[in-house]
Amino acid sequence: MTRPPRLLVDANIPHAQAAFGGYGLVRTMAGRDITRDDLAEVEALLVRSVTPVDAALIDGTPVRFVGTATAGIDHVDVAALDERGIAFASAPGSNAASVVDYVVAALLAVAADRGETLDGKTLGVVGVGEVGGRLVPRARALGLRVLVSDPPRASSGQTDHDPLDLDAVLAEADVVTLHTPLTRPGESPWPTLGLIDAEAASRMKPDAWLINAARGRVVTSEAAATLATSRPVVLDVWPNEPEPDPALVRAATLATPHVAGYAADAKTRGTAMLAAALAAWAGGDAWTPPAVDPIVVDAPDLPTETAVEQTRWLDALARQAYDVRADDARFRAAMAGGDGEARAAAFATLRKTYPERRELDRFVVRGPVPDSLRAAVTAGLGMDVDGLASDRRP
Repeated sequence: MTRPPRLLVDANIPHAQAAFGGYGLVRTMAGRDITRDDLAEVEALLVRSVTPVDAALIDGTPVRFVGTATAGIDHVDVAALDERGIAFASAPGSNAASVVDYVVAALLAVAADRGETLDGKTLGVVGVGEVGGRLVPRARALGLRVLVSDPPRASSGQTDHDPLDLDAVLAEADVVTLHTPLTRPGESPWPTLGLIDAEAASRMKPDAWLINAARGRVVTSEAAATLATSRPVVLDVWPNEPEPDPALVRAATLATPHVAGYAADAKTRGTAMLAAALAAWAGGDAWTPPAVDPIVVDAPDLPTETAVEQTRWLDALARQAYDVRADDARFRAAMAGGDGEARAAAFATLRKTYPERRELDRFVVRGPVPDSLRAAVTAGLGMDVDGLASDRRP
């Protein structure tokens, strides 16, 4: 009797049994703990970004399909899979809305806490792929002027934006936000490893903010630490994950454990994309995620006469849906003591036990929204102000 196929799935991939159980026996385990021995009888391996997938992991195993429920694929040696005839799938764009939500929430939180307004500031978006491309219109709806830099897309004509070189963006932006993949010299004509180093940081405006929700090593530790002494720095990713430098955590204005893309909707979307790829490879019907009802939040009862008051109003509204300050507080508490091994364990635990968070476009606002803020709420935050929409996406 032929045994059913076996699938090994990262325990942080939601709905694993429902989505993949039709293709064989599903076993889950912590992604960081997966070794070649665990793959001795596994035909399909489904991971997230914490599992490096390379020849050392897969050689000598029966693995024929590898999927990552993430947009980024720098943890997967795709060439090694191709050489071995192993099918590969990823989830491009699955967490893009979640990451944009994080950046929007961080922008509002930092501005509100500093008594500033976003209106009229210049945002430099470095990388306009799935995340950066979605951020641009939302940032404009919040009153930001937007500049973009993306040499790979500019060279191939794959962007509708008017890209500038990085130096021009750094020289003019009041806020620089990074949304690039991690590429090394030799992998791309435009490597991003250490893209923002001490020299690049020196070309930024003296008070310009920095946000990194891309990959930790796109910014060097030296540059991040230097910038954090004189202006807001928001870090969701770290040069030495999962053991971030505790001094850098303390110095950052907002510090979080690589959870920008961790909204429940993003994870479910990634699962659905892998299920569709697995169905195409193995045959069968792809899994359909369950429908989700909108969530009601209340319009803040706060003044909106000045630009700063409007920023605080938007921050108070966004905070009901996603409180980035709470993520920051949990992370700081977890990183406050212990050695590197203890911090790494705490980092993994924070991600594994991350509270359920929904993307901002799942929310509908109850109560009056000032006309002056309507576009910021609907196009900037992505919330519904007209009632319970019937076309909410899964």
